[in-house]
Amino acid sequence: MRAAADLLQRGGRDALSTRAVTAAAGVQAPTLYRLFGDKDGLLDAVADYGFRTYLGSKHALGDSGDPVEDLRRGWDLHVEFGLSMPAFYLLMYGEPRSGAASEAGRRARAVLRRIVERIAAAGRLRLGVEHAAQLVHATGMGVVLTLISSPPEERDRELSVVAREHVLRSITTDEAVAGEATAPSRAAALRAAVDADPHLPLTAAERALLAEWLDRIAG
Repeated sequence: MRAAADLLQRGGRDALSTRAVTAAAGVQAPTLYRLFGDKDGLLDAVADYGFRTYLGSKHALGDSGDPVEDLRRGWDLHVEFGLSMPAFYLLMYGEPRSGAASEAGRRARAVLRRIVERIAAAGRLRLGVEHAAQLVHATGMGVVLTLISSPPEERDRELSVVAREHVLRSITTDEAVAGEATAPSRAAALRAAVDADPHLPLTAAERALLAEWLDRIAG
């Protein structure tokens, strides 16, 4: 897998031929098929490796205490990862592959969702958690793919900043502005609080109904 990752980084997806990978790893083709099943299995494993590299960097950021600022920093890390490791990024996000639904990929999305849930718990989310997380993910991915597709000397890094701040304004409120809290933001905050407290005196059916109502208001 490490040999394949090195080939991908240096030569892109087209460099990942079975012959090139087995030669670089010093193994025979049957070993590759035994470990990964086929080339698609190898690609999935390399995509997973890229996700885990990304997650390692993301966890290193830590928690600043301000969830909106943490979302901003996470966005910047996501963009930097895509531009510094474009071959991995294109393999993970540039085509609909099962690797994008790998365990590491699900954990990456979970990191984003947890930050958005913290924003909701602080009463600063305008939308429902799921809608907001999807908007951040889709917009960030679109920005990175757009920048990767441009020649390095023509890339406008300001595009990422403008898109980031537009998304943040769309999904968050400024806690310093009096009267900013709305019914959707309050519903999102209550939804996050309910999810975080397993000891509320609610039956499973009541909890599900409350969640449905709050999601509808927040959305």
